[in-house]
Amino acid sequence: MDYGLPKTLTVNGKEQPIRWEYTAVLDAISALNNRELEDNEKAFAFLYILYENFDTLGRDDYGPAFEAAIDFVNNGMDTEKKTQVKMVDFEHDYRIMIPAINRVAGKEIRNEEDIHWWTFLGWFMEIGECTYSTVLTIRNKQSKGKKLEKYEEEFLNENKNLVYIKPKLTEEEKRQMEEDEALLLKLLG
Repeated sequence: MDYGLPKTLTVNGKEQPIRWEYTAVLDAISALNNRELEDNEKAFAFLYILYENFDTLGRDDYGPAFEAAIDFVNNGMDTEKKTQVKMVDFEHDYRIMIPAINRVAGKEIRNEEDIHWWTFLGWFMEIGECTYSTVLTIRNKQSKGKKLEKYEEEFLNENKNLVYIKPKLTEEEKRQMEEDEALLLKLLG
């Protein structure tokens, strides 16, 4: 068993260096969630961000490289979706997640270079009671149709912008909304 923090991934029998820092992985995840991109463009961007020598990968390497990268991002854990509701959105949650991770890490991680993704995940998994854990608890309960405690309802009413993950609109969707709003204003006179 290897107890280290991987800095390469095996793709078709060859070790490929990766960008293993948590910030690079967050960028790669962001690419996968980019609604402006087609699925193949998302996968390409994901691989391009994570693999240091992406240009050396052949077309036959893309599938295995993607699978290895997903396994790395998920820290080897089961990736089967158990719920359709998105519980964590690193972009949306960043400003309340980082203080919680800082508390676990005992330092301001944004000032540190070279924090491995798995270290970041370890800290993330150890987040205790805090604003972010309250947000996650509310999201989880709502996804399962469970009743919120009174303090959770109060928190939700005061912090809907933290709890609800708004879908990111494409440029086309933004234009359409603006056109719809302009038409509505015109009709309302």
